[in-house]
Amino acid sequence: MLELDGADGGGQLVRTALALSALTGTSFEMTGIRGARSEPGLRPQHLTAVETLAAITDADVEGAEQGSESLTFEPATLRGGEYEATIGTAGSTTLLFDAVLPLAAELEEPIWVRATGGTDVKWSPPADFHRRVKLPLLRRHGLLATVDLHRRGFYPAGGGEATLHLAPSSPTSPKLTDRGPLSGARVYSVASEGLADSDVAERQADEASQLLSAADVEVVERTATYVAADSAGTALVVALECERSVAGFDALGEPGKPAEDVAADAVEAALSFRDAAGAVDAHLADQVLVPLALAGGEVAVPRVTDHVESSLDLLDAFGYDVAVEARDEGAVLRA
Repeated sequence: MLELDGADGGGQLVRTALALSALTGTSFEMTGIRGARSEPGLRPQHLTAVETLAAITDADVEGAEQGSESLTFEPATLRGGEYEATIGTAGSTTLLFDAVLPLAAELEEPIWVRATGGTDVKWSPPADFHRRVKLPLLRRHGLLATVDLHRRGFYPAGGGEATLHLAPSSPTSPKLTDRGPLSGARVYSVASEGLADSDVAERQADEASQLLSAADVEVVERTATYVAADSAGTALVVALECERSVAGFDALGEPGKPAEDVAADAVEAALSFRDAAGAVDAHLADQVLVPLALAGGEVAVPRVTDHVESSLDLLDAFGYDVAVEARDEGAVLRA
């Protein structure tokens, strides 16, 4: 059984360890879970990931309790089927799906995971980033996965619903060392129905489009949508379409923050990426590490973040070797 230290990482370490354990059949014990966080231990969103992966792999589990700082996970058999995952808070459904996605490489039957929780919340990819950026990029390299979004969930009530459809897949090796020319930007703006009178979704989309156009980036798609939700909220995703890759940048609304400022935050990040190195954005860098380790290949990233560093250590513990080649700008991850 692997002995893993979770003190220096967050929930991503738990989710990645669960996925790698399910894929390899390797049991692990993780201690010090989220030890450096203000509220250490398993939170509802992490606990739901444990419960979901345990159901999919018929695992024996110890320490699966809210607040637990240690977890033992012993998987048995990876199996397809339909699963329900109820986070019970505004915890991220997209991060839950991230723990399940790598399993496609070893599946013999499809998996459906219907999750309730937050779809557009802090510290996680918004639903449109997941559906419009991450999944399309992974599908180019063999992943057979889609997400149906049934209802948005903003902080603090959550209440969002989405279903991950995952089929047995044969991942191919990504060769993402050069993103190629930028072909245009796509702008996805969403707000809860109660903000329609203030034109929040349109203002976010309009401001983002104007800022991009002023920077000589063609906007090839622009949407502004209002949705039913249990809490008021807004989200904006800017996707940069390149010849060989796609990158995403997002911002969330919050009380007292003008829609124009939300747009400015997302566009500023997008333009910074345009003018820097890397084939994928910094957030995707750590999220493509597991697919990279499984299929081999290489990916150029803008920088090696703390998340990337901790994920590399975890992959090494499970026997996967991913090398880092530093460059004048950014780095290349190679497996």
